[in-house]
Amino acid sequence: MSLRDSDASRIQTVATQLEVSPLGSLAMSQTQLPSTTASNLERTNWTEITPQALYDKCMTLARNLWWSWHPEVINLFRDLDPVRWRQLDHSPIALLSEMTPDQVSQRANEMVLYTRINQAHRRLKDYLADERSTWGARNAGVLGSHPVAYFSAEFGIHESAPIYSGGLGVLSGDHIKSASGLGVPLVAIGLFYDQGYFKQHLNSEGLQEEEYLDTKVENLPMEQARCPEGKPITVEVKTRGESIFAKLWKMNVGRISLYLLDCDVEGNSPEDRELTSRLYGGDTRTRIRQELVLGVGGVRALRELGIKPGVYHLNEGHSGFAPLEVIRERMVDDGLVFDEALREVASHTVFTTHTPVPAGHDRFDGKLIEEHLGPLREKLGISYDQLMGLGRVEPQNEGETFCMTVIGLKLSRRANAVSSLHGQVSRRMWAHLWPWRVEEEVPIGHITNGVHIPSWLAYPMHMLYDKYFENDWVKNMGNPDTWQPIFDVDPGELWETHNALKARCIEFVRRRVSRQCRRRNEDESIVEASRNILDPNALTIGFARRFATYKRADLFMQDLDRLAKIVNDENRPVQFIFAGKAHPADEPGKKLIQGIANLRHDPRFAGRVVFVEDYDINVGRHLVQGVDVWLNNPRRPLEASGTSGEKVVLNGGLNFSVLDGWWAEAYNGKNGFAIGHGTSHANVETGDERDGEHLMQVLENEVIPLFYDRDADGLPLGWIEHMANSIATLAARFSAHRMVTDYVEKAYLVAAGGVSSDMSVR
Repeated sequence: MSLRDSDASRIQTVATQLEVSPLGSLAMSQTQLPSTTASNLERTNWTEITPQALYDKCMTLARNLWWSWHPEVINLFRDLDPVRWRQLDHSPIALLSEMTPDQVSQRANEMVLYTRINQAHRRLKDYLADERSTWGARNAGVLGSHPVAYFSAEFGIHESAPIYSGGLGVLSGDHIKSASGLGVPLVAIGLFYDQGYFKQHLNSEGLQEEEYLDTKVENLPMEQARCPEGKPITVEVKTRGESIFAKLWKMNVGRISLYLLDCDVEGNSPEDRELTSRLYGGDTRTRIRQELVLGVGGVRALRELGIKPGVYHLNEGHSGFAPLEVIRERMVDDGLVFDEALREVASHTVFTTHTPVPAGHDRFDGKLIEEHLGPLREKLGISYDQLMGLGRVEPQNEGETFCMTVIGLKLSRRANAVSSLHGQVSRRMWAHLWPWRVEEEVPIGHITNGVHIPSWLAYPMHMLYDKYFENDWVKNMGNPDTWQPIFDVDPGELWETHNALKARCIEFVRRRVSRQCRRRNEDESIVEASRNILDPNALTIGFARRFATYKRADLFMQDLDRLAKIVNDENRPVQFIFAGKAHPADEPGKKLIQGIANLRHDPRFAGRVVFVEDYDINVGRHLVQGVDVWLNNPRRPLEASGTSGEKVVLNGGLNFSVLDGWWAEAYNGKNGFAIGHGTSHANVETGDERDGEHLMQVLENEVIPLFYDRDADGLPLGWIEHMANSIATLAARFSAHRMVTDYVEKAYLVAAGGVSSDMSVR
């Protein structure tokens, strides 16, 4: 299907006509508000609203993270004080805490915000009260009285709530946001990290340095959770040595309650008070204690809350101890013996594995397991060998450590990987757990990851879709038919919208890099030069993710002379923007960052290859909304799914990726570009060399020519055709809306019914 011909006279230069906010949203004028607002304005006497009442409405909005995926509400907070909004990491509670009710009222008067505040407050109230018309009410009613309990070690919802590190956390955040939008009965359980993940800085030599900062709890939208009688909840988990105590926080994410366990409480040893301070910090002893609190403590917290889940969803092995505590409850409450309780609990448990990389599966030796699970083991009435057998592929193998993925697989009856290819890899990886089955019948299926569209879609693109799509397209964004009108969009209009976002992205990168140079006390000439890096008209390629060696961030650097020729082509220049963190203990990953970051010292790459420090949701949002191409080149098949490229799709960017993870089932030859041919090489070095060469060939012979092939009006019609194909074929299919409905239909509803056979998600 081809795009209609461009009408140059109708091309709108979005960059000059629309005010783009720091979050990629657009300022909304009073004339843009729905007609219902106008009528409200006519019948409302704003002078009767006290400053305190207005302030309270703003704070109500700020205390539910629903605002974080509604651009009009984001703009509302930004308009209260644009400078402080940016400086405070877009935290509305932090912003409001610096203002008095009178100051908010005065600013609302100056910026004509009364109607917008009132409308946003009413929309949130209506959203929370709407329980009967949601997809979940129609399709997941059985979960209403016994909801899904979704366990995850991290949740990435917004940069102002730093309790995530990367992909797993953002995936968890997108999962519960989409569950909220769909109205799926679900509660989420995680840990509160008061120092979060580290802040990243590169020193003058380009080496990553980590800094941990205490999060101001008062600036987060959460409060202490209480039991039905009103008492603050504290749970206790006994180990051989002592008890670990954790208090419980509640964070509202739309309709979803997210509960976070926090070990910084009186009664804990100094060591344990720091237990939940840092995400993925410490040694294996720290890790097992965190996972004990998450799993066992999380189940006990639900009991204190009076919540009786119908389904337990373990998102990765970190929460693998949870079913053991549920088994104990069933033994006490229902008089079951261990084996009976195990069968019952497993039939209600869903387990998702996220990594084909061996290092990604937590393992603990027997001594640590007995120290921390011994008291629970005794209550379960099982021996040390029986407990260890639950975490071993070969139960009787005393030399095998206890694996959290293995216990997750053994204590669930619905298990899934996160892409079709990852499903194949997982069945092969864990086939020894079911030696009586052929590999194809191993009960591990797949549900491919997706992204929460409202969180990652730039508002200019949202406005464009509003113009051409059906009125209710947002409610049907998981339906592929919803996105087909993209072929009716004027090519020039689509291109100018993308270019406006690209200009915003480049301006953001310039600010960040300039700040990096100043922090390193570099010469003023270098700081000044950083304000002019990157060319808004050049082909811009983005790469942002965790810097693990298998993700091969430096694959494009195999021939620097060849690369220099490409980036400095006078007529067809190319530029790269990189971002990402290496784990503090990953020295090879840090070396990768150093190698790329230090290209700025080479005159051939200065201003053409840029590294942005401190990758987080905010940096990721700017990049996925603004780059032309998203590069992803892991060693196949080590990318379980990947979701960053799915976010790029929504905003008109094209994927340039190894056929791994989600891209292996997404690429059709017309919606992006492929590296390699979907095969792997037994020799790692040979495979890297081959993929690096193919990357450069595709870049030189396909990507660059298509981008710079322009018509008389300066439009790259072939490129725009690829953009439209990408949106039409991928936006719905790789949305979290589709992902969550898949979990409900293929896993939750079956598990809620207690199906006990070894059936996997397919």
